[in-house]
Amino acid sequence: MLKKERQAYILHQVHLHNKVLSSSLCDEVNVSEDTIRRDLQELADEGKLIKVHGGALSHSFNLTSSQSQNVYLQNKKQVIARKAASLITNGMFVLTSGGTTIMELARSLSPQLKATFISGSIPVVLEYMHHPNIEVIVIGDKVSKNSKITIGSEAIAKIKQIKPDICFLGTNALDVEHGVTDNDWEVVQLKKAMIEASKKVAFLMISEKINSVQPIKVCGLNKIDILITELETDDPKLKPYAKAGIKIL
Repeated sequence: MLKKERQAYILHQVHLHNKVLSSSLCDEVNVSEDTIRRDLQELADEGKLIKVHGGALSHSFNLTSSQSQNVYLQNKKQVIARKAASLITNGMFVLTSGGTTIMELARSLSPQLKATFISGSIPVVLEYMHHPNIEVIVIGDKVSKNSKITIGSEAIAKIKQIKPDICFLGTNALDVEHGVTDNDWEVVQLKKAMIEASKKVAFLMISEKINSVQPIKVCGLNKIDILITELETDDPKLKPYAKAGIKIL
């Protein structure tokens, strides 16, 4: 793979998953860690990503609620957000993770909606605070600078004390064999607690992430109540998940 092709692949993975690990990229493109490190540094110098220890982040992590540029496939995420918002009714307690798709969900809520939203994602909480009629509960603990979400034992303990009507989770990767997977250990522990605490769990993801795998397992297909993508519900790509008993939106 030529350098230009390799860097294009790296950028695509960053846009798709928001975060990439150097070790995974080495295996995927079959080059040394030094080569990947140099690629990431060059791309960071060009302003195309944020280089961090062990990998890189998308610039979407630095977007505030007033910024909407540079969000990968934003139009598709807005379709997903509108579908997700249709599941929320007055009086609900709603638990959400972070991520750009969840941000779009926060922006798509009806101004008339009266519900309670619970999250540890700093950008998402700020977006909820703009809403005129919803109550906002912040799950507190140590804040991950990479994902801008509260993590750790205290956050998990607080999640275990609530019983939300529905939980909306941004999703990094999904396939039939491995279920939902991610690349951040601490965020995965948080998501596991959120799944176990909630009466119903909806996973939000652009269809490009379907049939992909990340290193750390979040849950199997049996934990997914609803899968929300930008696709039509009868799209062939979704059939294996519908066959597994998951409601498709």
